[in-house]
Amino acid sequence: MNKDQRYIIGFQDVHKSFEENHVLQGLNLSIFEGETLVILGRSGCGKSVTLKILLGLIYPDVGQVFVDGEEITQVPEKRMFSIRQKFGMLFQGSALFDSMKVKDNVAFALHEHTKKSEKEIIDIVKRNLEFVDLAGTEELMPSELSGGMRKRVALARAMAYQPKIMLYDEPTTGLDPITATTINALIRKTQRELGVTSIVVTHELESGFSVANRVAVISEGKIIEIGSIDEIKNSQNEFVKTFIAGPK
Repeated sequence: MNKDQRYIIGFQDVHKSFEENHVLQGLNLSIFEGETLVILGRSGCGKSVTLKILLGLIYPDVGQVFVDGEEITQVPEKRMFSIRQKFGMLFQGSALFDSMKVKDNVAFALHEHTKKSEKEIIDIVKRNLEFVDLAGTEELMPSELSGGMRKRVALARAMAYQPKIMLYDEPTTGLDPITATTINALIRKTQRELGVTSIVVTHELESGFSVANRVAVISEGKIIEIGSIDEIKNSQNEFVKTFIAGPK
């Protein structure tokens, strides 16, 4: 990354336990503004917990978390709500409202949290659906969409609020290869055309490598290696080498 770029997110010695399960064990991670950072790791290694801490949905037991220059682990809930508005989130299961049409799903946060006019909201919905190549689907219900289309509607909804930071939780899990390729292309497009900082957590190597500027590998609650795709592929760390090689 350009040395003049600033860090927009930082984790400093973050620990989080759930009863006897010490999920994060001193997580240290800094993320550049405008980059796509992929966090790779096996299931249960702390990837999703990292995102939840970043959103203030759970709090670390120890450590500090910075978002856009502000330490967030001690802020009151009202302030945390404002900080969350910097984020868009694409959930693993898309998390659309099944009782709402596509247009209402995409417009949901705009109706709830802004004072935009109905015309402005309609224009934003149309623009975001065009961005994910789903123009003309406004009146459809989620039940009428394929899994890949649901994921793209969820991305349009996440982008409607014009977030500075996008979080992707296992964005291609359960999708066929062609649809996964489409989602990965949209992640790259979102970064390239909108300048959004992206964090992608996944256990799928091919998907992660196809979108990343940098890759961080997490194991036993710590980042054990971080670098470019080539640096990760050529790592001498035994865990990283085994993870990259996959099952024999």
